[in-house]
Amino acid sequence: MNYLSGVSVFVEAADAGGFSAAAERLNLSRSAVGKTVAKLEQRLGVRLFHRTTRTQSLTDEGQLFYENCQRALSEIRAGEALLESGKQQIQGRLRLSMPVHFGRQCIMPLLSDLLRQHPRLEFDLNFSDRNVDLVEDGFDLTIRTGPQRVEPELMMRKVADQRMTVCASPAYIEANGEPKTIDDLMAHQAILYRRSGQPLAWSFPVKAGQTQTVTPPARLRLDDLTSIADAAADGFGIAWLPCWLVGNRIASGSLVQILAEVPALSYGTYVVWPRTQYMPPKLRLLIDTLAARLPPMMK
Repeated sequence: MNYLSGVSVFVEAADAGGFSAAAERLNLSRSAVGKTVAKLEQRLGVRLFHRTTRTQSLTDEGQLFYENCQRALSEIRAGEALLESGKQQIQGRLRLSMPVHFGRQCIMPLLSDLLRQHPRLEFDLNFSDRNVDLVEDGFDLTIRTGPQRVEPELMMRKVADQRMTVCASPAYIEANGEPKTIDDLMAHQAILYRRSGQPLAWSFPVKAGQTQTVTPPARLRLDDLTSIADAAADGFGIAWLPCWLVGNRIASGSLVQILAEVPALSYGTYVVWPRTQYMPPKLRLLIDTLAARLPPMMK
């Protein structure tokens, strides 16, 4: 049995947001895309897409299968790129923009590995939490987090999910008690992240497609995530931060995870690049490396 049969068409349909858009990208008919997905569903014994006369959206099973297929195809493409690099050396400069802390902690180690493997590859890096204009600012690729809108002049690919957690120092918990529910947070001091001058509310998924949002009182409002983690470890309040940022502090005991029984918000991490007919091998290698080596759920 060919286990890859129909997988690339399914992934393209999921990426494009429907059969018609995927058909245009693949130079196939909409009917051919629909039939390929239907055969894949029949082989797997599950429905991958919710279908209406105009739209198609992934089912829960489809989303799970999609994420695993993406990783598998990324590994294959990365392997192809490495083989190709033996024929023609990966070389040239790539201009990247990425969020400051996520870029430093999670992206830079992967870029360093690529630089070691490909001596003629160059990176021009921009660390910024603002969404750059890829075309106007002259970037080859940017990394964005959170919900993204589809833009016809851009290509986009999800490479990971980031999970949030609520944490505080042992000293804060001993002095102020530990909140047990989301509503309890309003009786505590928080350390809030400020973006574009406004504090970011904390969100928690409570039902399918619904979130509960709170903005606890705060004496400290900062625009630097590491400084928020430092202030929380110093006992100045409760923080809501990405797990990848505070995982080592929780493991060491300087911070304690709280509200562990409350579902945690996770949000997507995407690579975005200008739509072109031809993708340079250096860009393909970079995208596939990020998709293959970033953990699917960054805990």
